[in-house]
Amino acid sequence: MGLKIELARVYGFCPGVRRAVEMIEEHLAREGRVATLGAIVHNARVVETLSQKGAVVARGLDGVQEPAVAITAHGAGREVYAEIERRGLKLVDTTCPIVKRAQEVARALAQDGYTVLIYGEESHPEVRGILSWTEGKGYATMSPDDLFELNPKTLAIVSQTTKDQKAFWEFVREVIARLHPAIKDLRVVDTTCPETGRRYRAALELAERVQAIFVVGSRNSANTRKLAETCERTGVPTYFIEDARELRPEWVHGLSCVGVTAGASTPDELVREVVSRLRKLGGESA
Repeated sequence: MGLKIELARVYGFCPGVRRAVEMIEEHLAREGRVATLGAIVHNARVVETLSQKGAVVARGLDGVQEPAVAITAHGAGREVYAEIERRGLKLVDTTCPIVKRAQEVARALAQDGYTVLIYGEESHPEVRGILSWTEGKGYATMSPDDLFELNPKTLAIVSQTTKDQKAFWEFVREVIARLHPAIKDLRVVDTTCPETGRRYRAALELAERVQAIFVVGSRNSANTRKLAETCERTGVPTYFIEDARELRPEWVHGLSCVGVTAGASTPDELVREVVSRLRKLGGESA
């Protein structure tokens, strides 16, 4: 009997990523070359495929030679929009709608006089963009231990969209415990993305039924790394791979059932290739 391979109930491209890729493909088909300010999504295969069609990755606007420029699904700061307009470039804004909402919430809170604390990685492009919309009134951290610098009377807390909702609310509770009673006015807005949580829950369900889990996606994808960490915590052997070429026969030797999931920036074709390779390895090791 061959190796049984089960896919997670929810995996791969989230609606925001799919929308971003489709917007770039539509622009390429209709108007030609476009520069993207960074990788349109954090997946090497997607970036390479779009590059072959004419989407050039640019590190900044100074290097743009194309007539159009795209803001990635992670969003960008307000100064980027202003500079694109100043240069007279056509804008393709693929910012995920959920990220856009987080930007708008952060901007509104800052304008209302709140110090905006973002639960997220300060170096992540999404967080850098959200910080920009606070106009200097924002602060980002993943650890309440960093809050010794922060002592606002009016505080608002939001989240990087790809963070786990439960972890966000645990962070909120720790912040309140550390800063109370200095805070006179507190607002908390849950800006986590429901799609991220759906993938985590589906992976946990999958872990209950399989002997090993393969998590497919780029290692520079924050949401895929978190997905792999979620699987690892179940105790089920977890293998974080970028594509089918990384699969090793000994990982499935003697197993009868394995699971496959993928990060929100992982295209369907990579998952199909992994499943196909696992079927071959399962047949070889049976």
